[in-house]
Order: sequence, then structure tokens, then C-alpha cells
Amino acid sequence: MRSKDRMKVKPWIALGAIALLAFFYAGVEDSWAQEKPQYGGTLTFAVAEEPPSYDPHKETTFAVIHPTRPLYNLLLNFDPDQYPKVVGELAESWTISKDHKVYTFKIHRGVKFHDGSPLTARDIKATYDKIIFPPPGVLSVRKAFYGVVEKVEAPDDYTVVFRLNRPSASFLASLASPWNYIYKADILAKDIRWYEKNILGSGPFKFVEHVAGSHFIAKRNEDYFVKGRPYLDGYRVVFIRETGARIAALRSSRVDAEFRYFGPPQRDDVVRALGDKIQAQEVSNTSCGLILFNVEKKPFDDPRVRRALSLAIDRWGGAKQLAKISNMKEVGGLLRPGSEYSMSETELSQVAGYWKDIEASRREARRLLREAKVPEGFSFELKNRPPPKDYETRAVFLIDQWRQIGLNVRQKLQDLGIHVKDLRARNFEVISNAISDYMDEPDLQFSGFISTDKSPFNYGRYTDRVLDDLYLKQSQAMDPAERKKLCHQFEKRVLDEKAWAFPTPWTHRITLHSARLKGWKILSSHFLNQDLANVWLTKE
Repeated sequence: MRSKDRMKVKPWIALGAIALLAFFYAGVEDSWAQEKPQYGGTLTFAVAEEPPSYDPHKETTFAVIHPTRPLYNLLLNFDPDQYPKVVGELAESWTISKDHKVYTFKIHRGVKFHDGSPLTARDIKATYDKIIFPPPGVLSVRKAFYGVVEKVEAPDDYTVVFRLNRPSASFLASLASPWNYIYKADILAKDIRWYEKNILGSGPFKFVEHVAGSHFIAKRNEDYFVKGRPYLDGYRVVFIRETGARIAALRSSRVDAEFRYFGPPQRDDVVRALGDKIQAQEVSNTSCGLILFNVEKKPFDDPRVRRALSLAIDRWGGAKQLAKISNMKEVGGLLRPGSEYSMSETELSQVAGYWKDIEASRREARRLLREAKVPEGFSFELKNRPPPKDYETRAVFLIDQWRQIGLNVRQKLQDLGIHVKDLRARNFEVISNAISDYMDEPDLQFSGFISTDKSPFNYGRYTDRVLDDLYLKQSQAMDPAERKKLCHQFEKRVLDEKAWAFPTPWTHRITLHSARLKGWKILSSHFLNQDLANVWLTKE
């Protein structure tokens, strides 16, 4: 994890020219602590895409989290004031056995689902059984992340027990996943897929309506178990796909915020126009674009071809230019640059596709293509998804890079729902996806690269028992130095030896919101701190 001092929040104030003041979370916390939260008001924020379904157990996009997270509770959560400290949400306390194989949680009493029924340990067990042990036909994309769990038990209404088959350093944090909404056991027993198209949670807000192509509305849960929360009367999501239109909505005060991210040009435009009426917060993000191959289609079944496509990319030079127009900024492997187990710049530069000499890299790419009998001018399709920022920017960059080695690539832009279906059905040659999750943890971020029979999140659908073995070894390594060594072997296997997939530059998160919005703090993932329970609006 990155230390707190790496996460800086930047407000922008207009005093003739625009001046940038950077300060640490501590300073922000002090200023917020001096203000008394106010009740009332409706927060309106923009989301660039609509959710492909309502069930985050099967989804991977912010378009699910941002509209629906305030409607649900998690077992555990991350403390936004002391990230990555784990705190209870439905859990009021917990104990861990001496052998680190039994985790016992005591659950808050008095929690109710929005239909008035009590939430008990039985509901938490049923939810995690769905996530960890899904029946045939039910997709749980993070199933592999919980392979350490042997059994989930609910010995009484207010106790949940997780029994592990081995110790896991990441397990407690894994339970704070923002994707793990707690569902009602009775509903799951009748229809385990009910939550894909329906909503019933226990969170600080209640669902009102979703009008496709327009908006999503929720209102205050007057019976929320945390007394005095939430502060807002409700919130309204406005779905606005185009970046320019979202900027216009912010500038005109049609919306109060967008919680994903904008790029430097958009930030500067809004700040220049609104001055101290707008606030920008920034942090390095646990997200980057990812290129995947269908290894069952020629010529992408050949690792030489996949390796050549990576070798063609000028990551070091490209990142400098992309940072000026987009959120793509830092060069890294499968783990966020600068995080505990990531490779250094020196180590990365030894990996194919990360060489500093781009001409030598492209010569090798052309040689590999010739050796694999790929003809000059070979053409293929890159399927891409919204929102345009930064997916379309990334695709334009990659297509230009591949042109440098004699390939002709066409981009196919898709609606998010269609793109996700094609991804899962393996209906693609080469496709754009992402490494994007809520913490710097190899168990989580590597889980999409192990064999397809172990991870439904492996959309390349390949089998690689070497990676499976390395994944297990790094997960069990208690010595950080040994774990880092194993992580590097895993990355080199994915990126170089087999070239199963490759990332593009890691992103820098810039959010914009009205200065009236208080109590919200940016974290390194745009999936975190979205429950809105502690958010409030000052009176105009």
C-alpha cells in the first residue's frame, strides 16, 4: 500500500491567476472537523456509464459502484481518514485465531433491510457463499481471490465465522471489498440472480427509481442503523456519457460532482471558470488500461505475436505525452508503480515491452512477426469500451504504436453492456479492459491472470499452471522480500515469457466537485468511499 503522505488533495482557487495549493489529508481533516455537518439537500452527480447489471459480485465497472453503493452495506470497510486501515461496517468487532485460519465476526444488532426485515449473520453467510462458492451458471468474478476460504458459518444470528485452509495476509482487507454488497438470504434462496435486475439493501439510502438513459434516484434511509446518518435527503445520478457534457454540467452547476476522474485539461478548464466554487482532489490511482488477447484465434495463439505487440509500444515516451492530455501517467507492470511489491523502473526496463531503447524494441517486434509468419500490413480489430476518457485516447495511442511495426488496426467502439458480453463470451481478437481494483494487493490484482479454470476473471481463457503455482506461493509467503521476488516472477511470466496480456500507463485520479460538498475524501481507487453516509452539502 502507498503511505498516506503520497495521497495529496489539491483545491484550486482563483485569485487573478489560478494558484495551486497542495496539502495533506491531515490538514483537510482539520478544516472539515471545524465545520458542523448540515442535514438536508440532494447531491446530484454525474456517472459516465450505466451499470450493465446491479450486481457487483459479477461486475467490474465503476458504473455499478457509483450509483448503487449507498444502497448497501459491507461487512468491513476502509477508513477514509486512515486508509488502508480496515474498520467494521456491519461487523462491530472481530477476532482472529492464533493460526490465522479462523476469523470470527460479531454483527451489529438492529440492522434492517429496506423492506423492514432484520439483517443477520445468515444473510452475510448467504452472500459470501454466493461470492466464494457460486453454483453453476452464476458468475462471481472475484471467486479466485477467496480461494483460501474453506467454509463460511453462521452459528447464531449475530456471529459469522470464516474458516480458511491456510493463513492469508490479505484476507481481512479482502473482506472490505467495495464489491461485496450484503444481500438478503431469503431472496438468494429463491432466485440467486435476483440482484442482477433488482435492488434491496440495508445502506444509508433507499432506491427510488432508475430511468435508463436518464437518471438514478435514492432517498435517505430514515431507519439506518448508524444514528444521525446520512446527512443528505437523497442523491440523484445523471448519466452523461460525453466528457464535454459532464464538464458543462459541472460548470453550470447542473451537477455537484463526478467521482471517477477528469484529465488535466478538463480540470484546468473548470477551475479557470469557477475558481473557489469548485474543488479538485488528486491521487495516484490503482487503475490502468489492459490489453487482452483471444489466444484461441490465430495469430494471437502465438506468444511471439503477443510479445511483438507489447514490444511496439513506447511506454516511457508515451506516458510523458499522454499525461498532458489524459489521466495516464505512470509506467508500471501488473502492480501500481511505487506500491510495496511492484517492480522498480530498473527492473521493469529489463522486461520485454519496457525497454528504454524503443527502436531496438521495435526491431525485435518486427523480427518476431516475421518469424511467426505474420505478413506486413496484417490487420485486426481492437474492441474498445466507453467512456471515451481514457479508453478511446488509449486505443488511438496503441493503434499508432502498432502502425510503427507495420500493423493496421481498426478500433471498434462498443456500448458497455455489449463490450462486457463480448469479453465474457471471448468474442474478440484483441480487447481493451483494465486492471482496476480497490487496493494494492497481489492476491487481488493477480487473480485475473491465473488459469481460467481457477479464475472466471481470466478473460483470455488460457491455462498456465506455472502462474497458478506462483500465485499460490506468493500468497502464502509471509516474508515481504520473498513475496516480492515471487511477485516479480509472476509479472515476468505474464508480461514477457508468455505475453498473455499487458498494461498501459497507470492513471492519476483527478476529481472535481462543488465546494459546497463536504465530508468526501479522494482515495487511491474510484471504487472506494462511495457510500455517501458522511457527505453533506452547505446551504447556498
